[in-house]
Amino acid sequence: MTSSTSSIAFLFPGQGSQAVGMGKELADKYPVARRTFAEADEALGYGLSALCFEGPEEQLKLTEITQPAILTASVAAWRVLEEKGLKPDFVAGHSLGEYSAHVAAGTLTFADAVRTVRNRGKYMQEAVPVGVGAMAAIVGMALDKVSEIARDAAQGEVCQAANINSPEQIVISGNAGAVERAVKLAAERGAKKAVSLPVSAPFHCALMQPAQDRLAANLDALSFGNPTCTVVCNVDAAVVESGEAARAALIRQVTGTVRWEPSVRLLIDKGASLFIEVGPGKVLWGLMRQIDRSKTCLTVGDEASLQKTLAAVAATAA
Repeated sequence: MTSSTSSIAFLFPGQGSQAVGMGKELADKYPVARRTFAEADEALGYGLSALCFEGPEEQLKLTEITQPAILTASVAAWRVLEEKGLKPDFVAGHSLGEYSAHVAAGTLTFADAVRTVRNRGKYMQEAVPVGVGAMAAIVGMALDKVSEIARDAAQGEVCQAANINSPEQIVISGNAGAVERAVKLAAERGAKKAVSLPVSAPFHCALMQPAQDRLAANLDALSFGNPTCTVVCNVDAAVVESGEAARAALIRQVTGTVRWEPSVRLLIDKGASLFIEVGPGKVLWGLMRQIDRSKTCLTVGDEASLQKTLAAVAATAA
């Protein structure tokens, strides 16, 4: 179904896109989606599907549950698309979403990915005691200005850009005091908005080194294949062409900055013109509108969005 005129990129969401009920409609309607949730339950040894479909929300928000839950809902949606004959030319994922991208590219098996991200969530949560770290979103300020603010606010602590999401939005991460100082500085220096984020740990900064070291041991034990389609890794905003490069990028990603905007721009440079956010929520769809409104971006998370996307793709291929 991929037409020669439009190259399709599948984008996979990261943490923050979870919602009670995610994946349920697709699992009710499509056996391949239902089997994906059953496979996750078996790989993890507990009822992840019930937490996705019914909650409670407090449990779904725990990082070590959130990460495998989003991965599973995303892979279920991708498998339905694949069954419908829709294959991507490119894949990329936001932070955690990169694991979903590698499952879609055949680099990692789904069972290995779901167990690994469960551990990833656990290690990230345990790396920093609650209250020691923080994250904040800086809106309407250029990256060089945000980086300067992070340096000025650090005062011997950690404070760095964690997510370069769009021209409008950069997230910083680090020690709680340093992030708080950065929020004040950003407001003083002309940011449209600078707000603390309700997160349980300071992701994508040097404080995550203990989590990165633990995860490296897990990833080193896994078998990685070479990707069957083009994968852009967000820690480098570059194409990874081998299983070994994919593994190394996933390790470095824990403390590294998520370079989402540069990753999307690379996809555009490489010819991607139709973007489909595969999985729960519309976070990446929203960021795409800030990065390049001229590109078509669709979503697939439930039956209505699936049908809308299939119709839109059929129309572009006609």
